[in-house]
Amino acid sequence: RAFLDFFWDIAKPEQEVRLAATENLLRHLREGRKDDELKYTLKRLVEGLGATREAARPGFSLALAQVLQAFEEIPMCSVLEQIKEKHNLEKVKKKLVRNAAFGNFFGVMALFQSGRLVKDRKALLESVQLLQQLAHHQAHLRDLPRKTLIDITSEVPETVFEEVLFGILQSDLASAFTSPENLHLLLVGIQKFPGVLKPKNLKKLFGSPTVVNEQNIPRLVELLQSAAKSEKKDKKLPSVVFDLLQVSLKEDAFELFWKEGVENGLLKEKSGPVSYMCYRLLGSALPLLSLDQLQMVLKGKVMQHYGEHVVTTQLPDRFKFAPEMEGYIDEFLNSCDDVERQLAVMIGFSTLTNQGYPVLSSSSRVVRHLQPVALQKYIDWLKDMFLRPDFDCCLDFSSNRQKQTQENLNIAQHKIARLRKWIIHRLANIIESSVKKEESLVMDISRFCFFHAFFEAKKKTSQIREANVLPSEPLDEQAHSVAENYFFGLLQTLNTLTVLGETAKAAALREKHIHGVTADGKLWIFLLVEYANKLLSCEHVKAVKPFTKGQRDAWERTLQSVKNLQKKENKSDSAKVVAFQQLLLLMAIHLFKNPSETMDVLSDLLNCTERAFSKEPKKKKADNAEPGWVEVMVEILLSLLAQPSLLIRRISKSVFVRICPNLTKRGLQLILDVVDPYQEQNEESAVVVMEESDKKIKSAQDMDEEGSEDSSDEGNTEEEDDSGDEEKNEEVDDDFRSQLMNVLQAGNALVRDESDEELDDEAMMALDKNISALFAEQQKRIQAKKDEKDRMRKEKILRRDFKIKVLDLIEAFLTKQSENPLVFDIIEPLLRVIEQCMSSDSDKQEVDFLQKTANIFKNSLCRTKQYCKRVDALQEDLHAFVERLVKKACKHTDSSVALYYFSASLYLLKVLKGNTSNKSSTPPTLPETQSNAIPQACQLLSTGCLDMERVTVIYQQALTQFLTKRNSALTSSMFHDLFRRFPV
Repeated sequence: RAFLDFFWDIAKPEQEVRLAATENLLRHLREGRKDDELKYTLKRLVEGLGATREAARPGFSLALAQVLQAFEEIPMCSVLEQIKEKHNLEKVKKKLVRNAAFGNFFGVMALFQSGRLVKDRKALLESVQLLQQLAHHQAHLRDLPRKTLIDITSEVPETVFEEVLFGILQSDLASAFTSPENLHLLLVGIQKFPGVLKPKNLKKLFGSPTVVNEQNIPRLVELLQSAAKSEKKDKKLPSVVFDLLQVSLKEDAFELFWKEGVENGLLKEKSGPVSYMCYRLLGSALPLLSLDQLQMVLKGKVMQHYGEHVVTTQLPDRFKFAPEMEGYIDEFLNSCDDVERQLAVMIGFSTLTNQGYPVLSSSSRVVRHLQPVALQKYIDWLKDMFLRPDFDCCLDFSSNRQKQTQENLNIAQHKIARLRKWIIHRLANIIESSVKKEESLVMDISRFCFFHAFFEAKKKTSQIREANVLPSEPLDEQAHSVAENYFFGLLQTLNTLTVLGETAKAAALREKHIHGVTADGKLWIFLLVEYANKLLSCEHVKAVKPFTKGQRDAWERTLQSVKNLQKKENKSDSAKVVAFQQLLLLMAIHLFKNPSETMDVLSDLLNCTERAFSKEPKKKKADNAEPGWVEVMVEILLSLLAQPSLLIRRISKSVFVRICPNLTKRGLQLILDVVDPYQEQNEESAVVVMEESDKKIKSAQDMDEEGSEDSSDEGNTEEEDDSGDEEKNEEVDDDFRSQLMNVLQAGNALVRDESDEELDDEAMMALDKNISALFAEQQKRIQAKKDEKDRMRKEKILRRDFKIKVLDLIEAFLTKQSENPLVFDIIEPLLRVIEQCMSSDSDKQEVDFLQKTANIFKNSLCRTKQYCKRVDALQEDLHAFVERLVKKACKHTDSSVALYYFSASLYLLKVLKGNTSNKSSTPPTLPETQSNAIPQACQLLSTGCLDMERVTVIYQQALTQFLTKRNSALTSSMFHDLFRRFPV
């Protein structure tokens, strides 16, 4: 029974079941070695080849192949005879012809897949003849017999082909130009058996010694078009097309094939499958072509046709070939070691331009495979094209829509601007890519981008490499702005760049996961500031936005401050010194972008830096005294967090991490006031919030001086404003109604006495005019109200976005300073945020804010393994805090909020229990046997600073409320957590 079940499973549609059944059948036959079972197996498998169910046929075919492979004593010819006899096409009924055809086909496939067919010449000959016979049943088998014939031919040795197959395949080879399959058979034979299919034999077969010639081109084009349409669903290059390409190269007829067959033949037919086949042929041809052939192909019609396709398929629902082409380029560059050919392909695709803008993505990752020499040449070419755009070397095109809509545009200037934008991004992206690069190359690109973002040469000078060649077309304001934007993106990349080079020092820095520095430890941004200083002192170049005297003084003062910090780098906290350097250097660079707006922040930052690293002893200051450097630095960092620049925000966070150990209660409160919903009217919170909403677009720096009043009012009265809208609307409606009545009464339109005469035309016109003016004014009022509401909504979004960023600082403090007593000051503000968010709107941004706050509270605070170990002086405050938290949890109506309050109380219990009171004595040591018997005895005796009686009463009251009040917000899981963690 088990033996017979194998055959049922082989016929099942699930592939895994079929494969498992085949393996089990083979194991059973090997172990049993029974001739009758083997004979029955062959009979059942041969019968199954023509099964009605489509999934069963390949299953029986594979099983038969495996059996023939495992038992080589089975004669191949006898099995073939069994197949022919069982699935006889001449004797079978008409309605079963399809099954018989498939039975024969899958039988030959089984013989071929067994690996024994090419060794048995008689079976090989008969199998090929059977396939030729099956080729006439196209209605059922389509082109499967021809494809199998090609596969078999490609596997046989040349002697076997010449002695066995050449004779019976002559008719197929002679009719090569009648179908893509026959052509493919010929092309495979030419490549596989050049000694048999010589030019003279080819001439005997079909009248010409070569396949690719002017006489055959028209017919070849028709066959390739047919192949493209038959395989359009597969989205791959038909094998016959690639083989024809290889044969054309072998026959030295590639240029003829490409220009006449592809460009002037295939491309003439405006059909998608044929066009995509041409693009795939272009990509597949790249590794096979010489330098001259590459240059010819990359400047031809197929390239232009491909470019037009990329530009015109920007709609999301259209098929896009660009990713596939990038895959071809990537594969070519990865496999090619020839520098010149690599460079030719990169320049070829970089010069395929749509009105100056290259079709190849400026962030394409293919450059990672370039050889160092090719990469350097490509960068030099990009820089030269930026300075002296040469559209004669470009394959430039315009879409029909562009031609219609840009008639009055200065096309030449438009092209140059588009090309320069692409080049500057391409250069910046090379640094970001994983290509192997040297520090000199990175610095070269960085200098180039910086120079053209903020400077221009007055005349040539050899002192500055970037001013050695003047642009053929000067850069306008827009070009400088584009270069500026990409430069700051590049600066972000440099800040996170791993250390380059193969030196031992570079390797050591990489092991420490240090980023943003060169192999000798210098910050990349410092090198750029040094370069900028050199440019400022050079008389042959000028800044796009020249510095005033005050700005130049601030620049000089910043450089001096950085030099002073570098001297202290080895003496004091090096991480803190580097963080301050980064922030100073970044603000110095921003002087070139927004000089007036950066000055205030830079001035405060310089003063703060001097105070942070001064050697003067700290004096105790009164509450109203001038804020310390930490408080000033926190205010600066909060203002920088509102900036749209990711680099500024990351460096700000990095600096904050370094100053965390020095953070004061007042400095922490500045941060907490931003997120605490009960503190939104606080002046300093409002300063930050208003700056975020008002200045984000302008990228302003002077946040701690403006806008405190407006924001504080808005921050706390959002609900009142929202709730008051309806009342105002009702008042406006009443006012409008009374005004409308007055207008109508003035025009006598409301008099209902029938004896009165109707209004004359003049009066009616005057009345219409007054009503129209009244409605127009009302419409303006409604629009103004909508605009105001929209403005408030945007401000709310910006304010919330800023708070989400500030949460990063709180998380950083909790992570880096988990043992700091200031951690206790963070608990209640975070709980208030969670409580307020859970009772407010549920828009996505609000939910994100809540989730982030809750995650920080749970993971960075409550579940942290490190906590404050110096709470002896805070014992009374912390016990009162525990009581306050538990009472709030009990009073709350929402269980999810109560859980956070309860968890906070458990965190404080952990802190108190983990601290040792100065008054308490060391718990007695237990005997060894007793210690083993009661593993938790030490824990039971050690209560640290915990006042057991007081805490027990607090939680006893909470438990009583939970057990006696039906609507209690407390849950059993809270007490389960309490008893599990604190069994005392």
